[in-house]
Amino acid sequence: MTTCAYVTFDDKDDHDDEREVVLAAWREEGIDGRAERWDDPAADWAAYDAVVVRSAWDYVSRRDEFLAWARRVEECTKLLNPASVLADNTDKTYLRRLDLPVVPTHWSAEGLPDWQEYVVKPAISAGARDTIRTTDRAEAAAHAAWLEASGRTPMVQPYLDMVESEGETSLLYFNRRFSHAVRRTPMLSPGKSGADHVRAQLRTPDPDQVELAEKVLAAIPQALLYARIDLVRLPDGTPVVIELELTEPYLFLRYEPQAPRNLARALRELL
Repeated sequence: MTTCAYVTFDDKDDHDDEREVVLAAWREEGIDGRAERWDDPAADWAAYDAVVVRSAWDYVSRRDEFLAWARRVEECTKLLNPASVLADNTDKTYLRRLDLPVVPTHWSAEGLPDWQEYVVKPAISAGARDTIRTTDRAEAAAHAAWLEASGRTPMVQPYLDMVESEGETSLLYFNRRFSHAVRRTPMLSPGKSGADHVRAQLRTPDPDQVELAEKVLAAIPQALLYARIDLVRLPDGTPVVIELELTEPYLFLRYEPQAPRNLARALRELL
């Protein structure tokens, strides 16, 4: 039987509610899946036909260590997604290189645009960590300056009111085939926390959203087991990329009955 590692972290509080769903779908596809911590020194990665990064959610504070691990794994077996993808995707400055419509972003504490409301966050982050939302331009600049002083690249973006009405749309692709899409709860709405990102509703994406998502995928040459493309609309209705999740995204597998099987079949195809 084919054996694959499901890469996670030291999840004492059992935050990963997709692990058992995925492992069950893998079994139905003839794949023996085993959960492994990415930083477990006893893990024998070469014993696996493939190593699949899933909930390595503690990588942010240990990014260099995580990427070094990914490169070592790739030397002895197939890593999905590949180490080069992980290296690029874990620093959101990739948005500067994406020659497609993205949320307007200012990359410095100096010369902030005159926006009604700001979102300021570090380019290397997850779960709204060290992220603020404010109408105060001076506060936004101060937070961006604090990020710069700590050696991080700030991202300053306008807060888009349409997120409250339409929401963020996440399109999920497995081996570049569309699986499903959800409308996500805004993470920075009053009363919401980073953990609320798992609240969503299944939705059918609009044709212009699908068109943009597939252009994003076409810009990435490497093999992709999974890709989550998060889109929002500008005030004029134009869809833009807010984030491209290729490292350890929540996949909203419980929202679409066929999604776990779609992921398992995609993995089988890439082995």
